[in-house]
Amino acid sequence: MKRSHPLTATFGLAALAFLYLPLVAVVVFSVNSAKFGFAWQGFSFKWYQQLFQNDTILELTRNTLFLAVVSTLIATVLGTALALGLERYPWGRRLRGILETALYLPVVTPDIILAAALVVIFGVLQQISSIFEPGMLTMIIGHVTFQVAFVCLTVQSRLASLGRDLEEAAYDLYATYPDLLRRVLLPLLAPGIAAGAMLAFTLSLDDFIISLFTSGPSSQTLPLYIYASVKRGISPEIHALSSLMLFATLALVLGSERLTRRRT
Repeated sequence: MKRSHPLTATFGLAALAFLYLPLVAVVVFSVNSAKFGFAWQGFSFKWYQQLFQNDTILELTRNTLFLAVVSTLIATVLGTALALGLERYPWGRRLRGILETALYLPVVTPDIILAAALVVIFGVLQQISSIFEPGMLTMIIGHVTFQVAFVCLTVQSRLASLGRDLEEAAYDLYATYPDLLRRVLLPLLAPGIAAGAMLAFTLSLDDFIISLFTSGPSSQTLPLYIYASVKRGISPEIHALSSLMLFATLALVLGSERLTRRRT
């Protein structure tokens, strides 16, 4: 086997260190008993204890989880239906290409562009109804707009790998489409749907820019709180909060990856 050049391994390790050492540093500082500075003064979980006694953070956590759960449920339903429509309806080649391009746009469009577009849309809708004032509803809609694409792509890849043999066999046995959907497609798509939902949930937890542009005074989330705290000065409680969000995101991403690779 031909060995790679030593510089290749060096650059690879340097890239990994550049990506992950800051994350490791945040976790280390979250268990450092020192409140200020970079000196290590002993191992302690007191910042986590103070974190869970902070009423403001607990309220922001509830807002963040509510936003993530509701937007994920909506995006999962819409994304699954969109994947079924794209993959199983006999679209023309040109029209299918247009639809797939539209599907990829939220994935590749910078968040700042999407957030600015949402501000314009909600500004117009506010002339129709006051429910579109910046708040939890606008944040949910904003999150759903980019979550749907990720759910659809995940479910669509799973659907494409299944083929149509089982569906044709079900129709040969006189199954109706609701029976096919309930007894065949949805059980087989369950891993892909769950993976897409977990990915959407993770994206909602970590989102900052769209939340910033669509939030109201009573609908702040943890990423917004962390950003504001960084401008005032980082406290050990922020390190603890960031560590918990990091571990939660890591668990969801690993779970999503495992479900995506699962074969039934």
